[in-house]
Amino acid sequence: MNADKRKWRALIVDDEELARRLLREMLSGHPEIEVAAECGNGMEAVKAAGEHKPDLLFLDVQMPRLSGFDVLELIDRTGVAVIFVTAFDQYAMKAFDVHAVDYLLKPFSRERFEAALERAKSREGKKEMEVAELAAASRPAGQYSERIVVKDGTKVSLIPVSKLEYAEALDDYVSLVSEGKKHLKQQTISGLQLALNPAMFVRIHRSYVVNLERVSRIEPYGKESKVAILTNGVKLPVSRAGYARLKKLLDEKN
Repeated sequence: MNADKRKWRALIVDDEELARRLLREMLSGHPEIEVAAECGNGMEAVKAAGEHKPDLLFLDVQMPRLSGFDVLELIDRTGVAVIFVTAFDQYAMKAFDVHAVDYLLKPFSRERFEAALERAKSREGKKEMEVAELAAASRPAGQYSERIVVKDGTKVSLIPVSKLEYAEALDDYVSLVSEGKKHLKQQTISGLQLALNPAMFVRIHRSYVVNLERVSRIEPYGKESKVAILTNGVKLPVSRAGYARLKKLLDEKN
């Protein structure tokens, strides 16, 4: 269907009421767009996205508890055109430009709004960059995730990165082990690694990333293999390349 003739169902997500009101006012001149819901936080956005199945999402990046990136991880993004609404600086926003993600940098003009809207409409059906990669690309240098968002049915858990013991790759999922519990998340282990501080977490094997603070010692296992013994007694395989990375970090720490 022609983008000008089709109907669009939109969600507006921003923790600032003034910002939501401004977006609604700018959309009032577009009868082809119906605002299905306004959300003041990420949790409301996840619920509303499941209920309304939006075609268009105006999404604030920086919000309490769940960020805009977290929201995208938790919803079905199929057929959803996303316009980020953010106060990120121009340097950080270059990551969005490079990966053809639509955005509005606060404060924005009506002309900039119209341009982003048309760009989002024209992107329908195009594959976007993985959320984890996008978040990593736009994150200021030296900053990493402080918690990991996991959805299990309708339940959303926030795992503090400091309490993550290790992660194991399981095809297109990762098993996250924290405080003795395992959480399954649909994400590649490479995508997870991008969000973690490399000074704290190390890829010891193609299937394992471990928290350096949880490593008690390294022991030989067979002729050429090694295992990492964690503080809770769990043993994880260590590849040759993983051993070199792990030993380097442990030596720097000591």
